[in-house]
Amino acid sequence: MSNQSERGKDNVLEVFVQAANKHNYNLDITLNVKGAVITGTLVSAKEYFESLSQAFEDGGDIEEKLSEMLINAGEAADSDAHDTANFIHLTNTRVYCGDSKSTPSKGEFLWRGKLSEVDGFFLGRIVEGNSKG
Repeated sequence: MSNQSERGKDNVLEVFVQAANKHNYNLDITLNVKGAVITGTLVSAKEYFESLSQAFEDGGDIEEKLSEMLINAGEAADSDAHDTANFIHLTNTRVYCGDSKSTPSKGEFLWRGKLSEVDGFFLGRIVEGNSKG
């Protein structure tokens, strides 16, 4: 039995995403996507859109409209959490592209990607730190 579905998505990874979307399950995970390594915490689509909307809350009229649209997108994603998932959402994200330094290197960042573009994954997050020894 293959872990790849007909659409090119890993069925096991899709189960983790569905758990996040349906049950607000969070999981530290690292993805391989087209040669890049992306590490962070898996969150629901609703949590992703709500967090993203906060970046626009205290702005002018356009920012307030964007914030409202993102909140609505999160609510729609939450009510539409059915048996399939097409996107994966991460928070506290770091992206490594063949270098020991991540991009971005400071702050907390959200990331959204197509499940069908993920080449592989492992559970756990890469944490930068000073190693002695």
